[in-house]
Amino acid sequence: MSSTKNDRALSRGDVASLVGFCVAGAVIAIYFTVYSIIRIIELARGTDVPVPIEFRGDSVDLPLSTGGTIAVGLDSGTIIAPQLPLVAVVPGIIAQIVQIIAVVVVIACLILLARSTIGGRIFGRGRTALVATAGITGLLGFSGVRFFDNMLANATVSRLTDNGIDNAVLTVEPFTFILAAFVVALITTVFSIGDRLQKDSEGLV
Repeated sequence: MSSTKNDRALSRGDVASLVGFCVAGAVIAIYFTVYSIIRIIELARGTDVPVPIEFRGDSVDLPLSTGGTIAVGLDSGTIIAPQLPLVAVVPGIIAQIVQIIAVVVVIACLILLARSTIGGRIFGRGRTALVATAGITGLLGFSGVRFFDNMLANATVSRLTDNGIDNAVLTVEPFTFILAAFVVALITTVFSIGDRLQKDSEGLV
């Protein structure tokens, strides 16, 4: 007698772990949303706004308490902008909106995936779509946030220094992005193959 039922019973420990994962994901989404909203309000106000910037490893002279100075490599820092120009405010706010969307979408997909697993089915076309959506959204969202933060930093430095600093950068590390894209592609492929193997095994039952 053939059967198409493929639900698998999970232990109470497994279910508790997945429920805990869902709760933690919801808390993380709420945290990032609140943080981004606070940052948006800060940017919209436009006064005394801290703006993180990165440099290309220039050195600066750090004064010593004993007198004299010592050269120190400068990789990153934070500028407190007395007044942000509109050209910096807009991309800064967009970066936070993109961050909210990316975090909420990624976590929502993972929670739905965990919920499906609690139901007893891991692989499937819908689950593969959830994994792919979470991965692609995370990659694009991360890149988008960095891109708009780059615009915010460069516009702020340009206005405050009257173009006196030309090496302020805030970029996406190519290796990190490529590695993340590879991991996403690998996980999506695994779920796709798992779905096909599961269907094949169901046909043999």
